[in-house]
Amino acid sequence: MKIVLIGAGEVGFHIAKALIDDGHDITAVDIDPEKCRRIAESLDAISVEGNGASPKILHKADVESADYVLCLTRVDEVNLIAAQQAHVLGAKHIIARIRNQQYSHRDSIIKPEKFGVDLVIHPEQEACLEISRLVRNPYAAQVMDFEDGRLQMLGFQLGNNCSAIVGKSVREICEINDDYKFGIIAVLRNTKTIVPWADFQFENGDIVYFILRTENVRHLKAMLGKATEYSRRVMIIGGSKIGRSLAEELQDEMNIRLVESNREKAEHIANHMDNIMVINADGTDIEFLKSENIQDIDSFITVTANEQTNILAGLLAHHFGVKQSIIHVSNTEFLPIIQELGIGPIISKNMSTVNTILRKIRSDISDTSVFTFEEIDVDVLELQPEPGSRITQMKLSELSFPKESIVGVINHHGHLSIARGSSRLTAEDTALVFAKNNAFNAVRKLFRA
Repeated sequence: MKIVLIGAGEVGFHIAKALIDDGHDITAVDIDPEKCRRIAESLDAISVEGNGASPKILHKADVESADYVLCLTRVDEVNLIAAQQAHVLGAKHIIARIRNQQYSHRDSIIKPEKFGVDLVIHPEQEACLEISRLVRNPYAAQVMDFEDGRLQMLGFQLGNNCSAIVGKSVREICEINDDYKFGIIAVLRNTKTIVPWADFQFENGDIVYFILRTENVRHLKAMLGKATEYSRRVMIIGGSKIGRSLAEELQDEMNIRLVESNREKAEHIANHMDNIMVINADGTDIEFLKSENIQDIDSFITVTANEQTNILAGLLAHHFGVKQSIIHVSNTEFLPIIQELGIGPIISKNMSTVNTILRKIRSDISDTSVFTFEEIDVDVLELQPEPGSRITQMKLSELSFPKESIVGVINHHGHLSIARGSSRLTAEDTALVFAKNNAFNAVRKLFRA
């Protein structure tokens, strides 16, 4: 497939790299010669230097024959104009990154769909949703909803209080906890992703990713020695778009304190948010943090525009014993380094945008719902067996299933069950399969007649 990217910054570069790995032809357009040079020298892609809103530049990028045009510049208006022209020129599908959420409001005069946009991505909104899920599960490294919230995937790091799982195999853990069902679909060990089978043994420090019915999450937390209560005291450092959106999202459920260092901005936020305590202070000021009894905070979230401030504030909060510290960074180069420090979940609105776009394109291409994760090298496929396919003819344990994949959940006419070796699928079922990219083709063959 031919895909044209308008904007080759952080988001554009990562999307281009992933799509090239998938075998697609990529052309990247950017007005910055350095970004074009980075694309041309680092990736097997065509770069076109120029304004992405210019018809001449779009013709040069051969937008007319594009299967997808991704409008990813930092300027919303440029993205909308580029989208409109790409639509008129004949591009099949258009995705646009739009930061101003007012454009998507139902009363907005300027609506993205009028510019030919098929899918709008709001980066701050994506990051806000991701953070809010983590705040509601304060001991998790990652939280993701499936099947309209009836299923959850949660990642937990194993520590000293996880004797019920450390040193045991997947088989032993499932047998001991047979009163409720969960699947273990991935383990992150020293930055390496492992798809665990029955004999896999867990070690201290592993981050384990579970899939289970939402009503059973409290049982899982009890097994892992994690408290089951939700966060109640939340401190947000930074009155950014993410900070304000997050405060609005959580204000009816929790006690929110929003800290903003700019006095005028803090006063403006305070005047427009009735249920939020807004404090004009520096989130890296140790004396301020002590005066706010930082050790009693359940969730400490750093979302200022300065990622160095976010990292330092998160480190301080972790040092003072905050139960959960969530750090937002824009520069994805920081992600693996901060993750190794073990402070807590790291969120990037850029990577949230990248993954949302990749999920959309991969799902469209394969006619299969595909979900990707930031932290682990595993994707989710939603597959339905064809009548007579191998996977319908025997139990899962009897199949030569690819080692780097596992069936997590079976949906039979709306009834969800966690897959086991004794499970057997029918042509009326759908399955959530967790797999590394190199196992996709082998997995799909099992579902085909």
